[in-house]
Amino acid sequence: MRVDDFDFDLPREMIAERPATPRDASRLLHVPASGGLADLGVRDLPALLAPGDILVFNDTRVIPARLAGRRGLAGIEVTLHQRTGLARWKAFARPAKKLKPGDRVDFAEGFSAQVAEKGEMGEVILDFDRAGEDLMLALEAFGKLPLPPYIRQGEADERDTGDYQTVFAREKGAVAAPTAGLHFTPDLLAALEARGVKRATITLHVGAGTFLPVKVDDTDDHRMHQEIGVVTPEAAAAVNAARAAGGRVVAVGTTSLRLLESAADPLGTLQPFDDATDIFITPGHSFRLADMLLTNFHLPRSTLFMLVSAFSGLERMRAAYEHAKAAGYRFYSYGDCCLLERTPT
Repeated sequence: MRVDDFDFDLPREMIAERPATPRDASRLLHVPASGGLADLGVRDLPALLAPGDILVFNDTRVIPARLAGRRGLAGIEVTLHQRTGLARWKAFARPAKKLKPGDRVDFAEGFSAQVAEKGEMGEVILDFDRAGEDLMLALEAFGKLPLPPYIRQGEADERDTGDYQTVFAREKGAVAAPTAGLHFTPDLLAALEARGVKRATITLHVGAGTFLPVKVDDTDDHRMHQEIGVVTPEAAAAVNAARAAGGRVVAVGTTSLRLLESAADPLGTLQPFDDATDIFITPGHSFRLADMLLTNFHLPRSTLFMLVSAFSGLERMRAAYEHAKAAGYRFYSYGDCCLLERTPT
């Protein structure tokens, strides 16, 4: 499809700079498979779901993946986006043209990395001088949270340290938050449990590639960056059991949905998974598992708006987004959300 098909006007002031307080005070637009739209709140979610439905959360935890360093006298900024070894990461570098294989980048006294390879679109592969938990400790000490560039030019502050993590964040490795999960609070989770709604957690370590603009004219020409995903046997069993009992599978966020689609077999059974995925979902995709999707409002021409258009139909999503703009919904990572029902194919 033409990327222009997914374009729409979005005034800059509609992109949220801070999340709602408390988190579950955000607005929610209900987009059913047919019929009208409903302006609700996140706290209405238990009433929109039924006993036996299952929410599938992404429990990845955002790490301080943005590093400022130097190659000699030249300043270099890198944003890690995929771990490929205990000491090796793929990263986007600025300015990448100043780097070549074999160069050393110093981030702090006694903390550095060597450029192992140089790829396309500003990507490099870095071998750090430490590995595993020691590397994580160095990132905590010297790195910064990689806030999306559309929010305060990507400059995170102390408040973002808490705001940009979900309450169930556990597995370290993401460089972007699974933002639909940011709306959940202990009180909301308790209300969902009281309603009889089940939940499962899977892990997709969201990469910085999610921020990259789509620069091609046709969706067939866009290349998604790989992200590491894990579905444990226990999570797969919980989702399959809920579905077998008649419950609906509700993906919390596009990251959860992408991993579910990567791990489901052709019959719609969720299989254990521990691998990389570069799945790119556009209209025409035949969904295997999820019945509903809770997600924030996305940017025009983004792969995420393409995904929600595949899930609920392009024209329906265009209408929903025009309604959201007219009603003053807040967009993007810190904004409001919508609950989408999958359009039958």
